[in-house]
Amino acid sequence: MKKIPVYLILTITALIMLYPLLWLIGASFKSNGEIYGSVWFMPENFDFEVYINAWKTNTGYTMGHYFLNTFAVIIPKTVFAVISSVLVAYGFARFDFPLKKFFFAMLMGGMFMPAIVTVMPMYMLWGKLGFLDSYIPLTVPSLFACEGMFVFMLIQFFKGLPKELDEASRIDGCGTFRTLFYVLLPCIKPAVISVAVFNFLWTMNDFLNPLIFINSTEKYTLSLALRTSVDSTGQGYEECKVIAMSVIGLIPSVAVFAVAQKKFISGITVGGLS
Repeated sequence: MKKIPVYLILTITALIMLYPLLWLIGASFKSNGEIYGSVWFMPENFDFEVYINAWKTNTGYTMGHYFLNTFAVIIPKTVFAVISSVLVAYGFARFDFPLKKFFFAMLMGGMFMPAIVTVMPMYMLWGKLGFLDSYIPLTVPSLFACEGMFVFMLIQFFKGLPKELDEASRIDGCGTFRTLFYVLLPCIKPAVISVAVFNFLWTMNDFLNPLIFINSTEKYTLSLALRTSVDSTGQGYEECKVIAMSVIGLIPSVAVFAVAQKKFISGITVGGLS
């Protein structure tokens, strides 16, 4: 009985937090006038034709095409980010090498530097290399552990593992990389999954980088496709259609989080306690 007020408060809080999502889903079925006329999420009528029109978009390509474009960026970028971050973190956590403190300071400094300041140099670099209007500028930098937060998080996990594991694996004949992949990585699986989920969500929601490096409508990612559904004046378009596209675009992120939820939360909580 004592826990009933606690559960009641948590339930009310959860409903308040979920209401914007419920409103988003409900608004996708509303007309423009109904969207601006009521804060209640339930529409007067449910018309699923709006989702058919949203899937077709108004750019000449379907949302399926933009999903493929988006995954063409997300999949290699996530794989590159996980591999490079694990290797760099392993080096910092387990080995001593010249200028280690200097490079670690550079890593930490990069974490606090606003990403916007690198946009112009990166644009000029990829322009001179002839890779603009391609997915290379969006994926290749992840090969070099450009996300300092991921490296720092993994370093803390590696430091939390006893070095006796390394010594035991070497006695059994494992080299450096076999120790990493067969002994240490299984121990930090929640952290690796957290890195992958974070990278997936950030890339899925990224608007600025595709806007800068991609020029062709055919190569647009989903975030750019959503923007092209709104005209330059912001008037004369169907909000319900754009909202429906947003709801469809949320499905992969929700699905990935739902599948990896336990490992993801475990990685965050254990990292916070390390």
